[in-house]
Amino acid sequence: MTSPSTTLPRTEDRWTAMQWGTLLVLCAALFLDALDVSMVGVALPSIGADLNLSTSSLQWVVSGYILGYGGLLLLGGRAADLLGRRRVFLIALGVFAVASLLGGLVDSGSLLIATRFIKGLSAAFTAPAGLSIITTTFAEGPVRNRALTIYSSCGATGFSMGLVLSGLLTEAGWRWTMLLPAPVALIALIAGLKLIPKHPRERHEGRGYDLPGAVTGTAAMLLLVFTVVAASDAGWASARTLGSFAAVAALLAAFVTIEHRSSHPLIRLGVLRAGSQIRANLGGATFLGSYIGFQFLVTQYMQNVLGYSAMQTALAFLPAGGLVAVLSTRMGPVVDRFGTVRVITAGFVLLVTGYALFLRINLHPDFTAVVLPSMLLLGGAFTLSYSSLNIQATNGVRDEEQGMVSGLLNTSFQVGGAIFLAIVTAVVTSGPGANAVDKQAVLDSYRPGLWVVTGIAAAGLLITLSGLRTRRPSYGILVASSTDAKSRSRVAESAHSERVAVHD
Repeated sequence: MTSPSTTLPRTEDRWTAMQWGTLLVLCAALFLDALDVSMVGVALPSIGADLNLSTSSLQWVVSGYILGYGGLLLLGGRAADLLGRRRVFLIALGVFAVASLLGGLVDSGSLLIATRFIKGLSAAFTAPAGLSIITTTFAEGPVRNRALTIYSSCGATGFSMGLVLSGLLTEAGWRWTMLLPAPVALIALIAGLKLIPKHPRERHEGRGYDLPGAVTGTAAMLLLVFTVVAASDAGWASARTLGSFAAVAALLAAFVTIEHRSSHPLIRLGVLRAGSQIRANLGGATFLGSYIGFQFLVTQYMQNVLGYSAMQTALAFLPAGGLVAVLSTRMGPVVDRFGTVRVITAGFVLLVTGYALFLRINLHPDFTAVVLPSMLLLGGAFTLSYSSLNIQATNGVRDEEQGMVSGLLNTSFQVGGAIFLAIVTAVVTSGPGANAVDKQAVLDSYRPGLWVVTGIAAAGLLITLSGLRTRRPSYGILVASSTDAKSRSRVAESAHSERVAVHD
């Protein structure tokens, strides 16, 4: 942990105008990142019809973004720590704006997927840089929790409201869903140049950079996501898929070896000895992974089976998005009182219940008995869990490692999304009703996928429940080297952090 003199004012409960301005820009960027993941959902049938894409090809419109996002997050997080958080954030935001503009102008599926990959790549740098700017600007405890709650609620709201905006824009044309982020990102970039201050600590000319670790780690994440996403087409037992998994294992083994020996590792492996870090990352992977699979299936079900328009589909998701928008900013005091473990557990309970309830779907829309309560449960799950996972992963971490743990958490979110979406899609497309015209057969092909989604969420719940065995549920964790006595002492003085030290 750095001293307060190296960052913006951190100790007062009353924030400065500069702190509010910084948080506003970072919230706008996270809102765009989350919006872009979900906004394409309702537009998929229109994109498929216009560009003549199959269901498996449409998956790549979603997965292309996740591939760039999840594959490069580790590199993005460490780049923010070493090259300067402000610099990395603003450059990546500019790339995001340009890629958004190009995505709305392309006329082929391959080019659309390519622009989605570039947007995901840029988000892989803005997300960890933005989160680490917050955690080095606001003091750990209630002050930081308040900032993280506002920040995370913007991400959760963007993800939830993306479907609603997509419905509105798709009525005018699916290209508008691709174009919308461009002007917003440009405005955020201009504001960021003025509002995000330069931190004195962001000068790293004398520090080393783990280039071998960056290459092997990034290659492993990219190949893992690509292999899982492509497995539904190539076959899970095909030579190409098995060979790719073997290559991923070799790259990961090389990465771990390099990180053990590097003096400036991309990931300090001691972080992963902390139970709360493991639970936060596995929880994030199962939480977002299950929801992306759910969203993909439900938008297809509503439009292909129920005959909903894009706007009707968007309105069906509105209760979840509205609940997140209204309640997410109020989660800070809840986390302060109950701790992240209990709050995340409650969120997963709502998530599993919502998925299980949606299994009752049939050929006729049952909005009041199935769709509405399911969406409200999912909105409650996002409200409780999303902010809490971010708080659990970043509290107690030294300032110079905030980008690292932020990148790790976001990697878990996105890689989990890509992997579980691919699994759900494979289950659906391998069924006898995958290419059927009869609506009952199509519905029957979707149902196993919904069972898989429910099972993924249940696994996340079990992982989170393991944290309840601690004597007191709390949300902070000090991740420091054994020689960092000053950092341990400062965090130990905080009444709002968990007193757990993880040694290298």
